Amino acid sequence: MTVASGNFIRSIVLDDLSSGRVKEIVTRFPPEPNGYLHIGHAKSICLNFEVAAEAGGRTHLRFDDTNPLKESAEYVEAIQRDVRWLGFRWDQMHFASDYFEEMYQYALRLIRKEQAYVCDLSAEQIRLTRGTLTTPGQESPFRGRGVEENTDLFERMRAGEFADGSKVLRARIDMNSPNLNLRDPVLYRISHASHHRTGSAWPIYPMYDFAHPLEDAIEGVTHSICTLEFADHRPLYDWVVRECEVSHAPRQYEFARLNMTRTVMSKRQLKTFVDEGVVDGWDDPRMPTIAGLRRRGVTPESLRTFAREVGVARSNSVVDERMLEHFIREDLKLTAPRTMAVLRPLRVVIENYPEGETEWLDAENNSENPLLGARQIPFSRVLYVERDDFMEVPAPKYHRMFPGNEVRLKNAYFIRCHEAVKDATGDIVELRCTYDPATKSGSGFNERKVKGTIHWVEAAHAAPAEFRLYEPLIEEDTDDDGDAFLQRVNGRSLEVVHGFVEAGLAGAAAYDRYQFFRHGYFSVDPLLSAPGRPVFNRIVSLKSSFQV
Repeated sequence: MTVASGNFIRSIVLDDLSSGRVKEIVTRFPPEPNGYLHIGHAKSICLNFEVAAEAGGRTHLRFDDTNPLKESAEYVEAIQRDVRWLGFRWDQMHFASDYFEEMYQYALRLIRKEQAYVCDLSAEQIRLTRGTLTTPGQESPFRGRGVEENTDLFERMRAGEFADGSKVLRARIDMNSPNLNLRDPVLYRISHASHHRTGSAWPIYPMYDFAHPLEDAIEGVTHSICTLEFADHRPLYDWVVRECEVSHAPRQYEFARLNMTRTVMSKRQLKTFVDEGVVDGWDDPRMPTIAGLRRRGVTPESLRTFAREVGVARSNSVVDERMLEHFIREDLKLTAPRTMAVLRPLRVVIENYPEGETEWLDAENNSENPLLGARQIPFSRVLYVERDDFMEVPAPKYHRMFPGNEVRLKNAYFIRCHEAVKDATGDIVELRCTYDPATKSGSGFNERKVKGTIHWVEAAHAAPAEFRLYEPLIEEDTDDDGDAFLQRVNGRSLEVVHGFVEAGLAGAAAYDRYQFFRHGYFSVDPLLSAPGRPVFNRIVSLKSSFQV
């Protein structure tokens, strides 16, 4: 058994094993099924599963499904799919709803110990009487209810006698505590809502702060790894475990959550994007959800590497989104075939090339990885090049196509542009060129050099394709809790263009990944592509200034 070093969580695990405090490491990934997982969850998934695996332990997948108003079976299925895709397998799968009866009995135990009471204050009244960091809270007028009355009222809450919001069960702790979470927190609330697993069997549901420590204890979790916002909740976590007298006492540890530039990390805000039609769904390739990243073409290997390299810290920070892009490129540069695609085509006619003739040229699939082999590409009289690769009046140091200039066609010949043909509106629709047969790529011709090399696609065999180019969903970083973040939506987050790819890509399968010369890494969209007409999502551009 080897536990990797490198962060304080792993050090804690190593110390706990060496000291004998625990015999086996048990962690858990406990999402609430109220939305799709995003890249921030990927960091937590990797940490929990990898720490346990390195120590020869186990990881549970657990759904904290204690709020029926926001949860659904769709989210449960999506979460399982995402965890599997990331490359992890859980040892056990549980739901908070598995323990509803046990939690109810633990709540009754607290009532009998005079450590919980039924309160009739509304949620707003409870908030107003909780106090602040500088002023103590006010005790509820119902705090003095006795064991018999509280037991009766709680059992009647369980029986469904009372309306939503009319009563709650609160812990009786300390309304003067400097920690606001210990000022008689709510343990149960009434909700006559259908649950995705239990239906209408339960009209009361435990609060997260009560359910979570009990779930960890029941399952034998040794290291309950949470993000920093739960640090102030740890005393309540320990109080629940201690006062409910569970046989196993888990421990909670907190680490900094993932924050990324120009990336929304709130499930509520991501759901707003979906509900408001800003995106096409949770799996829209612009979304930072795992489903969106998968559909865009990001590899699970690059996400795992990113999660490890971001590291595990005790204080919050913001990661540049270009760091993720770096690891995507690093993963794809040796595995993605390199081919040619023209996104904004301009027709080229090589006037001195024989009409009706086609020759097939050799091209490597990836010059850095010979194992990917080679292919043949057609060449004939009519081609497509990028519209950006021609300027009628060239700018300084412009080395691509302009009248009288000679360039190299990648894997083919030198061509020289002689004329730009325009339509009635003055737009350039065709370039007329000549080629030098002695300059065939690989022929060893070296008598003269050209400064520009451009990519191209032969017209007769080209496959039409759609290309979807993405930018971040928001214009700038924001910490808005309300809906103001919608004002920062990037109206240029998606650009759709139509062009051509090499003939061999006409039958590309969903999720196939390629590097298109000069354009970046692309993947075949699994939903929008059709036979013979693929749709490519740009995963990431080719270069970045980011340094690891």
